[in-house]
Amino acid sequence: MGTPAVFVRFSGCNLNCPFCDTQHQSGLMMNDDEILAHVKSYPAKLVILTGGEPSLFIDHDFVALLHEAGKYVAIESNGTHLLPDNLDWITISPKYAYCEHAEVVVTQCNEVKVVYESAAQELESYFKIRTDHYYLQPCDKGEIVANKQVIQATVQAVLQDPRWRISLQTQAIMNIR
Repeated sequence: MGTPAVFVRFSGCNLNCPFCDTQHQSGLMMNDDEILAHVKSYPAKLVILTGGEPSLFIDHDFVALLHEAGKYVAIESNGTHLLPDNLDWITISPKYAYCEHAEVVVTQCNEVKVVYESAAQELESYFKIRTDHYYLQPCDKGEIVANKQVIQATVQAVLQDPRWRISLQTQAIMNIR
């Protein structure tokens, strides 16, 4: 959080989460070289591959291109597909609580980030994924009162189980594109 980053947002996903903030019907088709040129136009060293689901579009060679350009490459994935072995940071955000056919196949990562809605949500199963950090991210319901309730539920969940920490979408809060 707070580190300048270039987000490469891929449109398209193998899941259909009810809270998804990606406009899958819009976007610009680009090849690896076009993406790389666009990424290189920013001074940030951190590149975050996100989606949709970036694992549907990237491979070892694409990550190597970003490394050759001096970039540190992170990914935010739902974990349902295997990932290239040359990523620098892996965030898995499992969606099996929300979607059918969302079984996680990535069993080790740097962080797990769970979109959290309420105390009714089961959390113990996420500890099967080996990671250094476990985060709960309040689900944006698109409505002020509902969002306040979700935030309070998230705070309570973290207070009840200190293995969790809170993650916020800072770029959304600060309206940064």
